[in-house]
Amino acid sequence: MNTLQSTLLGALQGVAEFLPVSSSGHLVLARHLWGLGDVPILYDVLLHVSTLVVVVVVFRRRIAAILGALGRWIAGLSKPGLRREADGENLRLLGYIVLGSIPTAVVGLLISRVEDRVVGEPRVVAGLFLVTAAILLATLLARGAKGYRELGVLAVLGIGLAQGIGVLPGISRSGITISAALILGLSREKAGEFSFLLAVPAILGALLLQLRQADALFAQVRPLPLSAGVAASFVVGLAALILLLRLVRRGRLPWFAAYLVPLGVVGLVLL
Repeated sequence: MNTLQSTLLGALQGVAEFLPVSSSGHLVLARHLWGLGDVPILYDVLLHVSTLVVVVVVFRRRIAAILGALGRWIAGLSKPGLRREADGENLRLLGYIVLGSIPTAVVGLLISRVEDRVVGEPRVVAGLFLVTAAILLATLLARGAKGYRELGVLAVLGIGLAQGIGVLPGISRSGITISAALILGLSREKAGEFSFLLAVPAILGALLLQLRQADALFAQVRPLPLSAGVAASFVVGLAALILLLRLVRRGRLPWFAAYLVPLGVVGLVLL
């Protein structure tokens, strides 16, 4: 893999990780077209880490508030009024992230056992693009207005389950998770935020599972191309996430089906 290819893959990851079109699916197709099928999956995970940094940057205030509330809870400090109410919401949100991560981990591990043999095939990925398009179109029926206080345990587990299914290349993690949150009643603003906060432990978990491939990765991808890919993923991902959050708030998520449907159909015919 040369520097140009790695940069393009990184930029592709940055766009597709946040826009609901499946970053892993696009990376599978790009590697297939460029003959890069021998690149370890850890390369994909490192690109995901750069997008994780994007999430931390964009949601830094919420993350800082969650950590502050957790610290005060551990220290046994509490104050009446607005801080107590805000801390309560942030601690509830932290609990939801932990709870939602459980079905994500279970489903993700089950899928990982068959991913290389089945779902990594380009034609399968193309078919799953069509599934993602259908999921996005289903949000046209969503009229959620709930905040975190009204979100129940079963809804959180359902959103976590959806994120686990998003491990499949061709199923957009952001698309299916935001869609599930909207269908289960969360407001558009909260659905976008919760989706990406829930991604943080999922990405960290994937990185830990794939660290054993580090030697294989650095034997096949030199430091310069790898750095270029990670940098491109961060820069493009930052712009893509800001754009997506605006589109989610305006109810424009189904627009991406217009891209995924022809992409899936062409993939099924030509690959």
